[in-house]
Amino acid sequence: MFPRFRGGSACPGHPPNMPEGTTASRLRLAGLSFLLQILTIILFAVFVRYSPESGSGPCSQQLNCSWKNRDLGFQHPRFRHVHLQDLLGFGLLVAFLGRYGPGSVAISILVVAFAIQWAVLIQGFLYFFLNGKIYVGSQSMVSADFCTAAVLISTGALLGRVNPVQMLLLTLLGVTLFSINEYILLSLMGVSDSGGCLTVHTFGAYFGLMVSRILHQPHMDKRKEQQDTGHQPDVFTVLGTIYLWIFWPSFASATTVRNNAEPWAVLNTYFSLAASTLATFVLSPVLYEESTLRMVQIQDATLAGAAVMGMAGEMLVTPFGALIAGFLAGLIPPLGFRFLTPVLRSRLKTQDTCGIHNVHGLPGILGALLGTLLTALATADAYGGRLELIFPLVAQGSRTATDQALCQLCALPVTLLLASLGGCLTGAVLKTKGLRSPPDTRYLENPGLREVAEEGGDRRASRKEPSTSTLV
Repeated sequence: MFPRFRGGSACPGHPPNMPEGTTASRLRLAGLSFLLQILTIILFAVFVRYSPESGSGPCSQQLNCSWKNRDLGFQHPRFRHVHLQDLLGFGLLVAFLGRYGPGSVAISILVVAFAIQWAVLIQGFLYFFLNGKIYVGSQSMVSADFCTAAVLISTGALLGRVNPVQMLLLTLLGVTLFSINEYILLSLMGVSDSGGCLTVHTFGAYFGLMVSRILHQPHMDKRKEQQDTGHQPDVFTVLGTIYLWIFWPSFASATTVRNNAEPWAVLNTYFSLAASTLATFVLSPVLYEESTLRMVQIQDATLAGAAVMGMAGEMLVTPFGALIAGFLAGLIPPLGFRFLTPVLRSRLKTQDTCGIHNVHGLPGILGALLGTLLTALATADAYGGRLELIFPLVAQGSRTATDQALCQLCALPVTLLLASLGGCLTGAVLKTKGLRSPPDTRYLENPGLREVAEEGGDRRASRKEPSTSTLV
């Protein structure tokens, strides 16, 4: 897909008037994609093997991924749901960016394609490594999809401001840092975070925000993006929101307790989604003067409701507790876009293209605090046989419920610290002069994946209605 430049027709073989910087960018993308794919193929050939369908396999108990205790007939549909959420759900959720839309969806597919391969390797060395080999199965693919989701959340702060080469490097470093953070929390600290409240939502949001802060360019602040026209972005928003309702409960419960037990994570997530959506209808008409609610506001609330149940979903939050948590999470996006986002943009110079701070970051923190409270209240009488599967160290007597709750609480600053430091490192790498997009802004449509020439443009900053903001 080459752009059509004035003064000549676009020819795939010989695009006319192609600027030199654009050609170099295309060649860098092709070269990096080739090198990364060859590298992963070699590593797969040396290390990766399929795990036996029966018998014991190497796995972390904290990750709840023992193949012996899994119903594979149930696990395979769950994997498909998680993968569809990554590929279609997140892809449609960024299509609202009218100017960046097609390129943003293509970028999401690029990230998914590489992140899954790299996550299988990095997480494999940490969790599924035995006798010099990485044994992969359905659960290792679910873990890779969780990692991919965190990276996709991070890209929501940067869409339209980085080129595909930078996105590939962001994925390379993001997957590695995510896996390290996950290993520290789940294996070393023994934290229960089955739905990725901290490891996916919180880490992904603040990692992306810190990268965005490092890449901030002051002279870009005054640039105004072109206004979107037509209804296509709203249509994509509707589809993305529907995908969230269909597939996110499976995503949130993909690594939770099974063994024919009631799917608490699925039910709690549904209750939370319902309450968070209703919260938008309560608050948005008060904050904004629009006569009708925008679909993107419902999308924001849906994501916030999903994020808040990431840790507490499989715990005994109770149905009314899930409704309360979802309702509180649904209040965060409209309040955040109305009051907090302008302050962060002007004072801290954070440019958040898709508003991930209000939909993933803050609800993730709220979910971590809720999970900590529920952990402190965990008892054998309330959980029964689930206690050993959700809090194995408590059930074994190695920890008290209070000790486990303290570990859950400490996981929050650990995640924020690793996300911030990792974001600074990644931002410094992406800021390297040779990786920046060509400075020629005459060409609004860039080749290949339609990377945006005007770096640093925040679509929300150029629009008068904060409520039109949405997120990845």
